[in-house]
Amino acid sequence: MALEITDSNFEELVLKSDKPVLLDFWAEWCGPCRMVGPVVDELHKEYDGKAVVGKLNVDENPKVATEYGIMSIPALLYFKNGQVVDKQVGAVPKHILANKLDAQLA
Repeated sequence: MALEITDSNFEELVLKSDKPVLLDFWAEWCGPCRMVGPVVDELHKEYDGKAVVGKLNVDENPKVATEYGIMSIPALLYFKNGQVVDKQVGAVPKHILANKLDAQLA
């Protein structure tokens, strides 16, 4: 299971991370989010120790979602050194998400 990111731990786990971060903005009621969720969990296991992979429920954590202008979900933001460096909106195959994360590890 990917890390649960919240409004209260976002700064510590995402902005202050010394590793690249993939953050999935999602909600329970979102069909495409339920498709992407298991993929994000797999990436969390595969990139353990190399990158941080987490999920943020937009209904329970509106502050961060609003700060980053999340209008459509699933929205996957890639952070490096506390900055958004890439993003993917909508459900896509795992290799696309992995390739974008690999680019941040280079």
